[in-house]
Amino acid sequence: MKGWPAAFLVAGLLLAACGQGAAPRPPGGEVIGLYSSLPIAWNESADIKGLLADDGAPHWALEALRAQGRVVPLDTLADARGALPLPEDGLLVLAQPRPLTAQENVALDAWVRGGGRVLLFVDPMLTGHSLFAPGDPRRPQDIAMLSPILARWGLELEFDEGQPAGKRLEGSIPVNLPGRFRVLGKSGGASGKAGDVVARCRIEARGLLADCASGKGRVLAMADAAVLENPDDSEDLRRSQAVLADFLRRLAR
Repeated sequence: MKGWPAAFLVAGLLLAACGQGAAPRPPGGEVIGLYSSLPIAWNESADIKGLLADDGAPHWALEALRAQGRVVPLDTLADARGALPLPEDGLLVLAQPRPLTAQENVALDAWVRGGGRVLLFVDPMLTGHSLFAPGDPRRPQDIAMLSPILARWGLELEFDEGQPAGKRLEGSIPVNLPGRFRVLGKSGGASGKAGDVVARCRIEARGLLADCASGKGRVLAMADAAVLENPDDSEDLRRSQAVLADFLRRLAR
């Protein structure tokens, strides 16, 4: 079951759109799908009133995405037709999502190969503060569980349990208990079948980043989500804004 905040928000979007297909592209801008367990599109709150309160500033990352186009929060990656509800060449920000269903994995894979672009944040040990205790369905996904689609793209996410906790910089990128990507063989590992891997990936920043081409599409993956936290001071905020802006530039059409 996915977190109810995203479900509540997307209900209004679906009603407004009368349930008709993928989100249309706005004139001169991107359609940016946002699929995340993190409180980026909504406030983290124990009740509906707090969830929908708009008296505070939007999350800085949401503002950055809105500067690039129209942001569409998604509660599923597979609509009634089994397709991802975004334009074929759209942009999807996949930020520490809940585990994907088999149908969502298939829809995401097909959408990327058809020309879609994905900015993926997949964190093996989420460090951002939450109001909710572990096990609460309203809490962001603590440990990323995306092995099927990562393997499809020829990647494995590894985590060093012995690394020290605490924020630090990997080059210019803020991280906290990050993972590392490893490229799998053509068969997707010992348990895979020949031809399972559909992407070609280049590893960067000592495994922190993976830049993958799959069919006509592209995936830029980061093995940490600390950059999406609300920073403690203005300097940290500027650094996180710059990193996200750079990722979006890399995926721009």
